[in-house]
Amino acid sequence: MKLILTTFACLPLLAACTPTVKLEAPDKPIEINMNVRIDHEVRVRVEKDLEKEMSNNPELFGIK
Repeated sequence: MKLILTTFACLPLLAACTPTVKLEAPDKPIEINMNVRIDHEVRVRVEKDLEKEMSNNPELFGIK
């Protein structure tokens, strides 16, 4: 009997401890920084041009 009374006395305390989740919109807009380097494409293009020039004029680059 004492266990039942203790259980019923603790139920309101357990019910008061339910977790809550709040969803709120941010005050400021979300900022995405898109600093991307496009260095790779330029290097490939220069390397291809250089390779072409080296094959056309090998004496300029010390290739025999």
